[in-house]
Amino acid sequence: MSKLVTIYGGSGFVGRYIARRMAQQDWRVRVAVRHPHEAGFVRTYGVVGQVEPVFCNVRDDDSVNSVVGGSDAVVNCVGILAERRRQTFEAVQSQGAARIARACANEGVPRLVQLSAIGADENSPSEYARTKAAGEQAVLDAFPDAMILRPSIVFGPEDDFFNRFAGMTRLSPVLPVVGAKTRFQPVYADDVARAAVMGVLGQAGPGIYELGGPDVQTFRELMVEMLQLIQKRRMVVNVPFGVASLMGRGFDGITKATGGLVTGPLTRDQVANLRVDNVPSGQYPGLKELGIDATAMEAVLPEYLWRFRPGGQYAAIKDSAKNFRRTRS
Repeated sequence: MSKLVTIYGGSGFVGRYIARRMAQQDWRVRVAVRHPHEAGFVRTYGVVGQVEPVFCNVRDDDSVNSVVGGSDAVVNCVGILAERRRQTFEAVQSQGAARIARACANEGVPRLVQLSAIGADENSPSEYARTKAAGEQAVLDAFPDAMILRPSIVFGPEDDFFNRFAGMTRLSPVLPVVGAKTRFQPVYADDVARAAVMGVLGQAGPGIYELGGPDVQTFRELMVEMLQLIQKRRMVVNVPFGVASLMGRGFDGITKATGGLVTGPLTRDQVANLRVDNVPSGQYPGLKELGIDATAMEAVLPEYLWRFRPGGQYAAIKDSAKNFRRTRS
């Protein structure tokens, strides 16, 4: 019988790439998620019965324990960018990670891969970053041989970064950014998945890996590049951290007052996180040491941001027609 990997959060942005690659390795894939009825698409990654979504809530011991049994490897991709109701940073990224690691240790699972984030720091002003660090430590305490992946901001067709800002250009002539000088080293989702698969297969040793793409750019430079790609002219305006923090406080208040039913585009914690560069420190190995050639943004972004161009998928045809008319006139 083929081996089994359980992927907590396996239907999420990065998790689905890992699930697909593990299916290609002929492993059975158990995708543990809170809403398995919304994760049916993962079944298409393999043959009938090879990839199955199952219910799991990482905030509950019994739920986590119920899906780890029989696993030859486990990957934890569960994480949140903003708190909502009981889905808090502490509950999901710290306690949830600890719960999964303990379950793996108790069950005797051979390998565990934990997806964290660059910037994980117990002393960070951002609770997101602090709980990522706490989750890492809890994992290592329970499962010392775990592989921990710290990617920079991740891009791909399902991302909530380039898609979000490209979508904003449909509504406003101004593109506001918080932390215009903050540096990022965007990494392709499938490159992160390749690193995780190496950990599952035992092709990479335990420890911390910082994953970044081939290019380091500021927030503003990323937005300018995105605007050129979608063929739109927008004014990129830097929002000072003080102003952004006040805005985040207001949006946080709305979220709290509505019980999470209404969420804003920005939180105070995200503002705090944007004060720090999001690039590998150089203290840990990365994609190069894993033998993975980092995928450049220009090789992927056009594949999914074309829909934000004025002419959508027909933008190139329209440009060609305009040039033809000019040459004929």
